[in-house]
Amino acid sequence: MAISTTKLNTFLMLKLPAAYFTGVRTTYLDHEKCIVKVRHRWINQNPFRSMFWAVQGMAAELATGALVMNKIRDRKKNISMLVLKNNASFSKKAKGKVTFTCTEGHKIDEAINKAITSGEGETVWLNAIGMDENGDEVSNFNFQWTLKLKS
Repeated sequence: MAISTTKLNTFLMLKLPAAYFTGVRTTYLDHEKCIVKVRHRWINQNPFRSMFWAVQGMAAELATGALVMNKIRDRKKNISMLVLKNNASFSKKAKGKVTFTCTEGHKIDEAINKAITSGEGETVWLNAIGMDENGDEVSNFNFQWTLKLKS
């Protein structure tokens, strides 16, 4: 059974309530792309009246991680996933609705194939870009995911 946006948002509410209560929501997911949106509100703002960087990070991580979870589910293998490293850059105050998009599903396929073939852990860097309602980039996140076949 495929992972849907509704299932992901329910998962957030039950397992990641900080993301859910700050307004992080998955709006689109297929095998190559995931879109996550979050609106600047009082609950997720910093003292400078823009969206707190950690909320942006939760949304960006979900955009990459949901793709990884979807790919693992498709393979029907017992594969662990974990963020090993991340980095981010911020170019503009995040206000209004910010949309994080990851379009790198093909990279995950390659890493999973290597992990299954070798039996060793593999890593893959995935990028999620945050854009505001005007189409301006507000932040850019990179996450290095580790993928390993469980025995």
